Amino acid sequence: MPELPEVETTRRGIAPYLKGRRVLDVVIRQPRLRWPIPPAVRRELPGRTIDDVERRAKYILAHTAAGSALLHLGMSGSLRVLDADVPPGPHDHFDWRLDSGRILRFTDPRRFGSLLWQKPGTTHALLADLGPEPFDAVFDGAYLWRRSRGRKIGVKLFLMDQKIVVGVGNIYVAEALFAAGIHPLRAAGSVSLARYERLAQEIKRILSYAITRGGTTLRDFISPDGVPGYFEQELFVYGRAGEPCKVCGTPVRAIVQGQRSTFYCPRCQR
Repeated sequence: MPELPEVETTRRGIAPYLKGRRVLDVVIRQPRLRWPIPPAVRRELPGRTIDDVERRAKYILAHTAAGSALLHLGMSGSLRVLDADVPPGPHDHFDWRLDSGRILRFTDPRRFGSLLWQKPGTTHALLADLGPEPFDAVFDGAYLWRRSRGRKIGVKLFLMDQKIVVGVGNIYVAEALFAAGIHPLRAAGSVSLARYERLAQEIKRILSYAITRGGTTLRDFISPDGVPGYFEQELFVYGRAGEPCKVCGTPVRAIVQGQRSTFYCPRCQR
């Protein structure tokens, strides 16, 4: 499932082709994605100029004077900028036809992605209760330490709570906890301030690196087969169960937390 770096890579890839362009038409072939595409998209978006393209958590927001389109990639979705005459495939669910002669096309075999609408001056319900971005100034070790006091939940599940911090998905939580030397099952409330300070720094570092790698391996967003080339990060623990730890050689272990796989080194992480 695309996580924050992949979504940010996608945003950076499509933004130059959308900002300042007028949407001439919205062609919807499949109106039922994760949620039905609301009528406001067809009513409000055509004829509007896209003023900016931002990211909030794992959502991409295309802002116009009439409101903002909220795009989510789901588990298998992708956004591409193509020439307008490229014929759609079976999983190409909607196009935005732009005044540049190109289209923004959404492809999603599993249909878990979404296209929603946010009225001007409002915050969509899906965004209303989200925590800070990991790159926000307020997100640091002291913030995590304050929010974790009295919490018995494992620190990994604590970090994956979108009300605590957004976008730090399963892969990056595992990698950050390894880099900070913290066991994923350790109670969030038992982690010291000093260790949270290290953890917050590692989260920022790893996400920044992943975004940079995404940028350097990005394929052409404008070619017909231009599926975004998500970065290939050298992972230390995620997906490496049974393989030797790259630091100490101990076999990496895998457990299940919150119905998700958790990978860690039993020697390096305490």
